[in-house]
Amino acid sequence: MTTKIAIQGIKGSFHHQVVKEYFSENVDIDECLSFEELIDSLIAGKSDQAVMAIENSIAGPIIPNYALIDKNNLHIIGEHYLNIQQNLMALKGQKIEDIKEVHSHPMALLQCMDFLKQYPNIKLVEDKDTAETARRIQEKQLTGIAAIASVTASEMYDLDIIASSIQTIKNNMTRFVIIKKQNSFLPESEINRASVKFELDHKRGSLAAVLNVMSDCKLNLTKIQSLPKIETPWKYSFFVDVTFEKYEDFAKAKALLNIMAEYFKVLGEYKNTKPLSES
Repeated sequence: MTTKIAIQGIKGSFHHQVVKEYFSENVDIDECLSFEELIDSLIAGKSDQAVMAIENSIAGPIIPNYALIDKNNLHIIGEHYLNIQQNLMALKGQKIEDIKEVHSHPMALLQCMDFLKQYPNIKLVEDKDTAETARRIQEKQLTGIAAIASVTASEMYDLDIIASSIQTIKNNMTRFVIIKKQNSFLPESEINRASVKFELDHKRGSLAAVLNVMSDCKLNLTKIQSLPKIETPWKYSFFVDVTFEKYEDFAKAKALLNIMAEYFKVLGEYKNTKPLSES
C-alpha cells in the first residue's frame, strides 16, 4: 500500500526533497499551498503523514508551525535535517549571459543576494514558490529567465543548473518534522529526543524551577520558545525540544513537569537525527 505524504509546495520543493531522502518506500505526494492546507490534508485523511519545516539554522524556529501541531493534536514521529542548497537554473543551453530576469521566492532571493549583486543588469522578480517557478520556465519554455531552486527541481523540470550553491551562507540547515494524526510508538531504547509544550503560573522563578528539573533529569535543552496566550494576557506557552541518552530520564522529567506545570503536553517522542557536525 502506497503512503500519501503531504508537503508544503509542489514537487521539486525542499519539502519534496525531504520526502525523497526520508522515506525509503514508494510514496504519493499531496501538494499543499500553505502549512494550514497541509494540516487540513492530514486531518481529513487525504494524506497519511506530512513533512513540515520547523526550524532553520539562520532564521530560527517556525513557531506558528509548532502551534499548528499543538492546536490540531498531531504527533511528531520523526525529524530530518536538510542542507539548503540554492541553485540558479534555466532552460537547457542558456548561460548566465542570456539571463535577463531571476524569479524565485523572496527568501531564496535574499539568501543569494551576494551572488546576484554580481549581475546588476539582471532583474529580480519575487514569486510564490521556488519549484513552481522552475516548473513554469519548463512548461512555457521561457528563455532569458532563471529560477533559484533545489537540485530536485532542476532534475524534475529538466533545467540546466548554470550556477550551483549560490546561497551566501553555505551552511544553511533546515530541520523538518514528520507528523501524523496518531502517535508512532518506537521502542524506548530508540527514543532520544522529544518536543513538549507547557504553561506555567505567572510567578517569579516558575520557569527557572522547570529548567532546573530538566537539568537534574539529564535533559539537554536544544530549543525553548515562548508564545503568548492570546486569551490570557501575560501568560505564555513554552515550546521546548530536549535530547537525552536514557528514556527513563525523560520519563522522570515528564512526571515532575506534569505536577509543576499548569498544563503539560508531549508533542512527540522520536529519534534524534541531528548531524554530528551540528550538535
